Amino acid sequence: MTLATEHTAPAAQSAFAAGVQATARITAAFRGGTTTLPVLDGDGPFELRRLRSRGSEARVCVVGAMCAPLGGDRLRIEATARQSAALHITSAAATLALPGPTPEHASYDVHLTVAEDAELHWLPKPLICAASSNLRQTWTIDLAPTARLVLREEQVLGRTGEPPGNVASRLTVRRGGHLLLDQETEYGPDSPGWDGPAVLADHRATGQILIVDPAFESKPPGVQLFVDEPEDGQAILTPLAGPAALVTALAPDGLRLRRLLDTARMRPPRRA
Repeated sequence: MTLATEHTAPAAQSAFAAGVQATARITAAFRGGTTTLPVLDGDGPFELRRLRSRGSEARVCVVGAMCAPLGGDRLRIEATARQSAALHITSAAATLALPGPTPEHASYDVHLTVAEDAELHWLPKPLICAASSNLRQTWTIDLAPTARLVLREEQVLGRTGEPPGNVASRLTVRRGGHLLLDQETEYGPDSPGWDGPAVLADHRATGQILIVDPAFESKPPGVQLFVDEPEDGQAILTPLAGPAALVTALAPDGLRLRRLLDTARMRPPRRA
């Protein structure tokens, strides 16, 4: 192993400071009555594994091949469900954001495209923002008018017994070329008021589930509140201005956050 020193060539120093740059690509296509995966291209820390299909649905697991994202990393996943395809994407373990050898932030960009009559379920394990980490995450989602989407996002701020890192996240969803949702959040010590009573208060885990379904056009869901015990967190389902619903949850830790989100996702929505 070669360590960078003050005598290292400038080009090598620049590459080291930039961190890892990697893009993984997944494409699902409907052929012969089932969904196939003509493109399954892992890169850098992303190792992509086919899982056993369920019915006509293709399933993919993202496995971390190295520790990432670190400060300075630029990571990207692109997933496309072509017409009539059904694609389910999960991950083998939580994503752990850590400080890196450079003060540069890390970036993690997810681009999802879902075509006509296709369905995509994005259900990875949580993101854990370790102390002193700095991550900027974006979700850019393009849906056809008849596409269906289930997307789960979970953030745990700090590992057990440590302060949180910094995370900024933006979720932009377009359906038929029109904006459906544009949401931006920031948590961590660099974001004033993030742990105040109007934001997370004493909670250190937050997440959401976005459900887009053309069936909601005729039967939109009503508002629902999910609370077992107040100290265990709470979640609320709210309809969006379109055939979609958003579940938002806060909890003291990742385990209770997942419990709330699973309850909200599995319970049939009440009609408005």
